[in-house]
Amino acid sequence: MTAQLIDGQEVAARLQTEIAEGAAGFKQRYGYAPGLGVVLVGDDPASEMYVRMKRRACKRVGIESVAHIMPASKTQEDVLAAVENLNQDPHVHGILVQLPLPNHIDEETILSAVSLDKDVDGFHPVNIGALAMKGRTPTFTPATPTGCMVLIKEAGIDPAGKIAVVLGRSNIVGLPMALMLMKANATVTICHSRTPDIAAYTRQADILVAAIGRPNYVRGDWIKPGGVVIDVGTNKIEDSSSEKGYRYVGDVDFEAAEHVAGAITIVPGGVGPLTITMLLSNTLKAAQRIAETSSIS
Repeated sequence: MTAQLIDGQEVAARLQTEIAEGAAGFKQRYGYAPGLGVVLVGDDPASEMYVRMKRRACKRVGIESVAHIMPASKTQEDVLAAVENLNQDPHVHGILVQLPLPNHIDEETILSAVSLDKDVDGFHPVNIGALAMKGRTPTFTPATPTGCMVLIKEAGIDPAGKIAVVLGRSNIVGLPMALMLMKANATVTICHSRTPDIAAYTRQADILVAAIGRPNYVRGDWIKPGGVVIDVGTNKIEDSSSEKGYRYVGDVDFEAAEHVAGAITIVPGGVGPLTITMLLSNTLKAAQRIAETSSIS
C-alpha cells in the first residue's frame, strides 16, 4: 500500500484564490480592504518567520496587515494597549496575537482582551468554550485545527463514526483539534506525555492527528492500515546531505507511514499552508460580519 499524499499547498492555493476574490469584492463594495492586525512580542525567530509569512499571505490575497512588533521587555500593560488599539481600529477586522508570549506576560489575559468580533485566531475563552459545548457554535475556530479538518475532508473522510486519536493537548492545536473532531461526531482520544502505551491507541485510529513537536516520533507500525494521518509537526533536524545542513520533518516517520496509511500529509507543505489560509478566511469572514453589522446599525 502507498498512501494518498495530501498536498496542503495545492488546497491552500485553491482556497486563497477564493479568498482573494472575496477580498476584492469586499473592497469594491465598502471602499477599503479587510484588515488583519498582528501583535508580536519578543524576538523568537520562529515567531518572526510565522508573522512574515502571514503578512506576505495577506498581501497576496488583498488583505491589509498592521503589525505591532514589540521587544520582549515590554510590559503586559503595553501589550494590552496594543491589542486595544487594534480593537478600536475600524479598518482592522481580525487580530492575531502571535504565541508563545514571553513568560512575564499572562497569555489568557491578553487573549481575553481581543474583541470577540476580531478573534480570528479563535483563542478567546468564549470561542473555545462554545467549541467545547454541545449545541453552541463559535464565531471563529483556531486556524491550525480548522486547516486539519479541511485536509481530512480533502482525503475523502467523514469523521462521523470514526475513531480519532490526537497526539498532544496544547491550547493551540491538540485541545481544539479534539473538540472539532468530537463536534464532527468522531470518537476521540487525546494522548499526551502521561499516556501509557500510546501506540495501543494510535493503532486503532481511523484518523490520527500528530501535534507533539517530536521528530519522527510516530512509527509506521503505530498506524492503522488505511488510516488517515494528519502530521502537524514541523521539526528542524540536522542533515549533512542538505545544502543548508538541516531539513524539516514531521512528528510521524513519513517513509514508514506512507506504506501503511491510506492518506497522509506531507511535511513541509501539508498543514502549514492551511493554517495561514484559515487565518485569511477568518479575517475575510470577520470583515464581512463587522461591515454588515455596521451598515445595519
